[in-house]
Amino acid sequence: MMRAVIAFLGLCFTALTATAEEEIVLGLSQAEVSITTNFDGSEILVYGAVKRETPIPDGAPLEVVITVSGPSAPVMVRRKERRFGIWVNTAAVEVDRAPSFYAVVTSGPLAEVLKRIEDLRHRISIPRAIRSVGAPMEIADPTQFTDALIRVRKDANLYQVIEDGVKVDEQTLFRAAVALPASLTEGAYDTRIFLTRGGDVVAQYETIIDVRKVGMERWLFNLAHQQAFLYGLLSLFIAVAAGWGASAVFGLMRR
Repeated sequence: MMRAVIAFLGLCFTALTATAEEEIVLGLSQAEVSITTNFDGSEILVYGAVKRETPIPDGAPLEVVITVSGPSAPVMVRRKERRFGIWVNTAAVEVDRAPSFYAVVTSGPLAEVLKRIEDLRHRISIPRAIRSVGAPMEIADPTQFTDALIRVRKDANLYQVIEDGVKVDEQTLFRAAVALPASLTEGAYDTRIFLTRGGDVVAQYETIIDVRKVGMERWLFNLAHQQAFLYGLLSLFIAVAAGWGASAVFGLMRR
């Protein structure tokens, strides 16, 4: 029994040592993104290096997987069908948690650089990042609703899979660019970097990119959420002023 315990501890120590052989030293082109009234998207450069105390291990080459995830929230997905010449909602499933933005950038084909068991453990791919626990009993195909959500957000560039998007030099330096669309949700964007060999995760690192509204955008956002009545009056005033201004301009043009 004692030999078995010693052997088990020895295996644990070996595993921890192997994992600690390579560590990630990360950099970001910007740790904060400011959303202004004329914000049309941004690009984040993720770059870093692999710190080692020993030579590069033999065997499978080093691969890098980077994920950037926006704030998550429940999402109601509805299915529409054509009935009597009009489109109507026929079924709905609430996805428990789905990131508002999600990007996966890899140094090679995702299926080759990451094993399925590692994807399950770390929730790296887009389907794994979405949490959908259950659906109403009358829904026979709940996965179709999750697939539809992924498809819609991919079309809007909110979900991205960029294979071969990470450049790795000499198994030590790496860099990748992540494009952030204009329709960003405010909040903390979790950024994760995984080092893999033979599909196994050997090291990982996490940091945050802070996305915030600033200036007029921030003032209007706070007004709409904290002073809804005043925001409504302001919107009405602007609409009336714009209508009156347009009418005055057309009146001058007719003279």
